[in-house]
Amino acid sequence: MGKKVYIETYGCQMNVNDTEVIFSILLGNGYERTEDIAEADVIMANTCSVRDNAEQRIWGRIQQFNSFRRSHPGLIVGIVGCMAERLKDKLLDSHRVDLVAGPDSYRSLPELLSRITPTSPQINVLLSHEETYGDINPVRIDKNGVSAFVSIMRGCNNVCSYCVVPYTRGAERSRDPRTILAETRDLLEKGYKEVTLLGQNVDSYYWKDPEVGEVTFASLLEKVALLSPTLRVRFSTSHPKDISDEVIYTMGRYDNICKNIHFPLQSGSDRMLQKMRRRYTRDWYLERVAKIRSVMPGCAITTDIIAGFCSETEEDHRDTLDVMRKVRYDYAYMFQYSERPGTLAALKYPDDVPPEVKGRRLEEIIALQNELSARSNRSDVGKVFEVLIEGPSRRDSSQLCGRASNNKMCVFTDSVHTKGDYVKVRVDDCTSATLLCSLITDN
Repeated sequence: MGKKVYIETYGCQMNVNDTEVIFSILLGNGYERTEDIAEADVIMANTCSVRDNAEQRIWGRIQQFNSFRRSHPGLIVGIVGCMAERLKDKLLDSHRVDLVAGPDSYRSLPELLSRITPTSPQINVLLSHEETYGDINPVRIDKNGVSAFVSIMRGCNNVCSYCVVPYTRGAERSRDPRTILAETRDLLEKGYKEVTLLGQNVDSYYWKDPEVGEVTFASLLEKVALLSPTLRVRFSTSHPKDISDEVIYTMGRYDNICKNIHFPLQSGSDRMLQKMRRRYTRDWYLERVAKIRSVMPGCAITTDIIAGFCSETEEDHRDTLDVMRKVRYDYAYMFQYSERPGTLAALKYPDDVPPEVKGRRLEEIIALQNELSARSNRSDVGKVFEVLIEGPSRRDSSQLCGRASNNKMCVFTDSVHTKGDYVKVRVDDCTSATLLCSLITDN
């Protein structure tokens, strides 16, 4: 009782939300949260396995965590999340970790921690078909008190050939919409102005029972938006094969649903898409983009792109660059292909694109996206946006910053308003990453 817990979080937004769930469970069982690793009795890393370099970083941190043991006798070191699920035996065999807990085992953390001795590490990596943590009220770890994540589902059924997520987070299951709405109402009461609905594939959210009837992602999105016109609603991530006209029209119908869609492409080559098991073609993808733009002309579209997937040719690579030019992404997350053990690609396809070719193709993708991002920002000069203030600018504390509906960061001088306020700004100039604005006053 009263032991202090320090958690470092790596990877996706879902991991951030999971850390908030873990804190809620532990604080409810007598533990205390600390942000100072030096005073911690328990150190945990909430981990990611999507790419090899993410895992290598954690191995380095485990070594650093163990150095604290010299001055902190009895210190417990735990690895939770996706890496715990994937490398459970290797982690325990390292004799540097006392606790290994997968994403569906967080309710058991108090019991596991109580059982740990110097010779008895504890592990629980059982995956669940039911666990959504829907009854857990997360302890918010954000700094600004303005934006929060709300998980609406867990797991993934897509089994893309390169992806480890279905093996580390299990099968897809949706959360009861009543608990989602209750959590969002609680955030509103606490003064939050923006929520991001999270799922590996939000478009496949589905709930049905006699009391609430049938709830699709489009209807859930509408229910959340209707809670308050002052609540901004975002979501991540959409799968191109599943996003429906109903979702797009719902976004267009409500001003407080932000006009920004993260829409992972991965590759612009039909041959690569088939090999990746993405279950759509480039034409399907471009048609969905056209539909989004026809309903919401100003909607920002961001994406993920993998360079150098198994057997990728120069023609495949050019197809990706071609789709990028056609869509004109506002922003992209771009990576070299990193083979993940246990995935379909690792079992079936040689990782045969030379590293120097992967690197060169990634550089070309990044260079093109830098051009597209700069062009997108320049096109916003002269426009007026409503911005939700997040706080002072990191580079200049005399200025405020906040995001427009399209998720672009706006920086402006303002001595009247504060975080959580909505203001209107005019875009005067831009950098590659930021819109430089001036405040529009009522008079």
